[in-house]
Amino acid sequence: MSSPTAALVAPEVLAKYEPVIGLEVHVQLATRTKIFCGCPTSFGAPPNTNVCPVCLGLPGALPVLSRQAVEMAVKAGLALQCQIRKVSRLARKNYFYPDLPKGYQISQYDEPLAEHGWVEIEVEGVRKRIGVTRVHIEDDAGKSVHEGFRDSDRYSYVDLNRCGTPLIEIVTEPDMRSSDEAYAFLTELKQVMQYVDVSSCDMEKGHLRCDANVSVRLKGAEKLGTKAEVKNLNSFRFLKMALDYEIARQVGVIESGGRIIQETRLYNPDTGETAGMRSKEHAHDYRYFPEPDLVPLRVSDEWRARIEAEMPELPASRRMRFIEAYGLREYDAQVLTATHELSEYFERAAKASGDPRAAANWVMGDLAGALKEQGKEIAEAPVSAEHLGELISLIAKGEISGKLAKEIFAKMLASGESARVIIDREGLRQISDTTALEKILDEVLAANPKQVEQYRGGKSTVLGFFVGQVMKATRGQANPATVNELLKQKLQ
Repeated sequence: MSSPTAALVAPEVLAKYEPVIGLEVHVQLATRTKIFCGCPTSFGAPPNTNVCPVCLGLPGALPVLSRQAVEMAVKAGLALQCQIRKVSRLARKNYFYPDLPKGYQISQYDEPLAEHGWVEIEVEGVRKRIGVTRVHIEDDAGKSVHEGFRDSDRYSYVDLNRCGTPLIEIVTEPDMRSSDEAYAFLTELKQVMQYVDVSSCDMEKGHLRCDANVSVRLKGAEKLGTKAEVKNLNSFRFLKMALDYEIARQVGVIESGGRIIQETRLYNPDTGETAGMRSKEHAHDYRYFPEPDLVPLRVSDEWRARIEAEMPELPASRRMRFIEAYGLREYDAQVLTATHELSEYFERAAKASGDPRAAANWVMGDLAGALKEQGKEIAEAPVSAEHLGELISLIAKGEISGKLAKEIFAKMLASGESARVIIDREGLRQISDTTALEKILDEVLAANPKQVEQYRGGKSTVLGFFVGQVMKATRGQANPATVNELLKQKLQ
């Protein structure tokens, strides 16, 4: 879909302005149960079945804070370089909506769990830190369903399964200056959350949701413009398209003498446009006050240290280590650290092979291609990292040729067996014995006298023809280097 921004404002006019963008990202924590009760958080259950008096907000039901949710939130804060508060408080955020049965959301207001962090991004070769204002915990609301039923033209349906699901909200500083920077930030954030096993960040299931605060100002100006909050950004692509449209819309309004109003806008992916939804709420509209049913949350130094000790290596650090320790190109390091599972697989394959660069090529090439064809993720790879590493080491030792390795790899994919098992069973070892090879070469040369004459007449490219014939006769098992050397001796 082409963006409609071009119709809003000319590029030379757009270039006079600087966008100012901040994101509010909701990440669903990967707990098995909800944040204040024992109901499951499983996705796809029949409507209104994963509920109880606590998450339904029934009178007399009291919340109990999940320790697992807090630990995951602390992990997220540490991964985002935040300071973890020793004491933080839960608060009631009051508003009325059909999918919020309590009439309030339990969140955090002026004393969040974590604050003052950052995420480093890179856009067009330029590195930049995006400030993280705060990370706070809260429970999710339910879901209003406005379509899909025969009477959807008259009624909305409410599914409360999601009520009480644990979330963290990550609020950034207004440090982004383009849709590309916002895209890069969300990409890095998602990767970090997955690495520390805080969330699957599956946008299709609503595990990662993003709103953007956008304003524009003339380049060189210090005063911020009036911002609009854009919602319904349920994919990385839509985030970029919505920001591009909204930036151009605001510039167009200002250039035509209009005034930007502070409001909440919805992005429509069908039209590629944003549309006004409601005037933007202020904090006082929510009537925040301390949650009376929950005591302040205290994170001791010992508890924090225990959580910190469980933190894995973060993706940025791992990328740098892959480049320095394994001699990988920056692009290869980025690909191989895309997910924690992929980076772990590569490291095990590299160790087993003794050749990290060759392991990188096999993982990004043959293995990635096979998995894509089969519709599988790296965790479902039928060839273990250790088996792949062994295959690569057999090539380096000269026991099999590169061509033969491809054939063996296909058999490994089908069976899950190791290369050695397949080689031993099918007799697929590389033939390097000169006596055995000379006999085959003599037969090939005798069967192709015309090509022998051509080679001796100066057509050296014919050598490749003879190598191909020998490889065909040996089912790809002949050592190519040995074959080349013997052929040249015989043909001279």
